[in-house]
Amino acid sequence: MSDARLAGRTAIITGAGTGVGQGIAIAMAKQGANIVICGRTPETLEDTREKVKAAGGNILCLEGSVADSETAPRVVAAAVEEFGTLDILVNNAHTFSPTLPMDQTPESDFRQHMESGFFGTVYFMQAAFPQMKDKGGSIINLASIAGVAGWPLFTPYAAAKEAIRGMSRSAARDWGKHKIRVNIIIPSSHSKITDEYFKDPAAMEAVVATIPLGYMGDPELDIGGVAVFLASDEARYVTGQTLNADGGM
Repeated sequence: MSDARLAGRTAIITGAGTGVGQGIAIAMAKQGANIVICGRTPETLEDTREKVKAAGGNILCLEGSVADSETAPRVVAAAVEEFGTLDILVNNAHTFSPTLPMDQTPESDFRQHMESGFFGTVYFMQAAFPQMKDKGGSIINLASIAGVAGWPLFTPYAAAKEAIRGMSRSAARDWGKHKIRVNIIIPSSHSKITDEYFKDPAAMEAVVATIPLGYMGDPELDIGGVAVFLASDEARYVTGQTLNADGGM
């Protein structure tokens, strides 16, 4: 893979045991990146390990919750020890809660989304900064159309995802002088959350009907490809941007 777009680079991807995170891990591995994944469930991490290995990639799997402030420094240190560098960070992990109207949503749900989604992203970005500040790097954070469009019943999730977008834009300005690029992907694809929430075939058909390209995206082929672009030199002049990989939704 010496001629692959991400050859010789190392990527940390959080929440990569399923869905979008797993798809990005496989796509980056196929482009030569060394992969480090972090998650809470050993079984799903092992599934991603097998798929990355089958794609010819190198991978390190680490257990941990991104909501724990000690996880990010530990994962970054392990990545550098294993592969000698850290060039790409993908913040995908986010713990979900039951959907409820705003007036019925408990404070604990808001804290769960902020701690796993927003603060988990902050912890990993701050832990990665010392490894990137002298040579640059690409940070890719995941947001959601639920936040941009303001979906009902998704208030804590939408709030956390929009907080991630605002923080990412400011970080892009703060860290531009270090050649650290910070971008956001808003995906529309199959994932654990999407497939569970729209498990009724009629509900999934209704969602697909709002997508001009006519299908729900594939985590590797449709979202992973966008992540590879943002991590590559082809996107060296792209930062602070939100890319909607959603089929036109």
